[in-house]
Amino acid sequence: MAFDGFDANTLSRQAMKAELLDAETELKLAYAWRDERDEAALHRLITAYMRLAISMAAKFKRYGAPMNDLIQEASLGLMKAADKFDPDRGVRFSTYAVWWIKASIQDYVMRNWSMVRTGSTSSQKSLFFNMRRVQARLEREAAGRGETLDRHQLRQMIASEVGVPLQDVEMMEGRLSGSDFSLNASQSTDEEGREWIETIEDDSAQAAELVEEGRDRAQLRGWLVHAMGQLNDRERFIVKERKLRDDPRTLESLGNELGLSKERVRQLEAAAFGKMRKSLEAQSPEVLHFLA
Repeated sequence: MAFDGFDANTLSRQAMKAELLDAETELKLAYAWRDERDEAALHRLITAYMRLAISMAAKFKRYGAPMNDLIQEASLGLMKAADKFDPDRGVRFSTYAVWWIKASIQDYVMRNWSMVRTGSTSSQKSLFFNMRRVQARLEREAAGRGETLDRHQLRQMIASEVGVPLQDVEMMEGRLSGSDFSLNASQSTDEEGREWIETIEDDSAQAAELVEEGRDRAQLRGWLVHAMGQLNDRERFIVKERKLRDDPRTLESLGNELGLSKERVRQLEAAAFGKMRKSLEAQSPEVLHFLA
């Protein structure tokens, strides 16, 4: 879902006009997408909850990212939620989607805050989004008691409040207060000074690595061809149509073509993957993750 050419206000107005789904309709749409990959159902589900995504994106404007970019990331989180949502668990989609939307926006904000990775663990992420708020509250409370906290005391109290090591607070404080410098900046005031970007090592693949990668790909292709050869014609057809097409077919469409029920096609697909898994495991267990 792209938003190029649309401003945040326009998107918000459009989202507010979307339908409100009741629990029963929401469940039907979720089943249609999960079981039949019904794109119309997915579009309806996503459209209905774009107002939720936009509302959450607005809460992160203070980090300086363009609102359109925040909405884009929120929509990606919403689509991930729709793809992974299990309607059998009895949870409303909006409740489930909140976590995916928030995670997507937070990852975007942290990626774009600095070229230096700001943090990757859950505790570092919590520190990034809560440090300033906690610090302001602690300073207010200290001022109310007539106290003045020095930097070390404040850092220790923040670490205790957020539940992270003191060194994480010190690291995050430096990254939140600093800003990135251009890699095209000169290393010296001399006009002939080289730029910082010239000091970065070229990490692109070298000739030897490319040859090795090509060899590995060829070997993997051979293993997969051999594994496919263990299947009968019908199993091979199902695997190709379900996993090797740019636009994978649904269980229902394959069932209609083969004269089978959707559940029977699912069973045949599972059996085919079981055979392939055994074949691959016999040749090289580490390639099994390609079938996950």
